[in-house]
Amino acid sequence: MSYAVRTAGQAETARIAEDWGSLNWLASKQIGNAEGVTVGRVIIKPGHTNPRHSHSTCEEVLHLLSGKLEHQIGDQWVTLEAGDTLTVPANVAHYAVSVGDEDADMIVAYSSGARDFIPEPLET
Repeated sequence: MSYAVRTAGQAETARIAEDWGSLNWLASKQIGNAEGVTVGRVIIKPGHTNPRHSHSTCEEVLHLLSGKLEHQIGDQWVTLEAGDTLTVPANVAHYAVSVGDEDADMIVAYSSGARDFIPEPLET
C-alpha cells in the first residue's frame, strides 16, 4: 500500500498569498492526497479579515494555534484565543478579524475532500 506524504517544501510552494494573509492547503481531493477531508493552514495578519463566506458541502473546524480572533458565525460574535476550537455548520456564513498583535495562525479542516467556498456579503 502507498501512502500520500506532502512534504513541508511542497506545502510551502503551494501557499496562496492574499492581502489579508495566506492559505496553505495540506490535504484535499483537489490536490490529490485525500478523498473525504480538506485540511489547511490559514494565517490572518493583525488588523485584517478573511472574506465572509459559507460552505454548502461541509462543516468547518478551525483550531487557533496563535494570535487572537473575533469571529462572526451567523449573527453571533465569538472571541478565539490560542488553543480554542470553533466548529462551523454547513451553510452558515462566517469570517474572522485578527485582533491580536501577532498573526492569527490556524489549522482548518472540512468534512469534504471537495470543500466549496461561497462568498457572502458583509452584514451592516
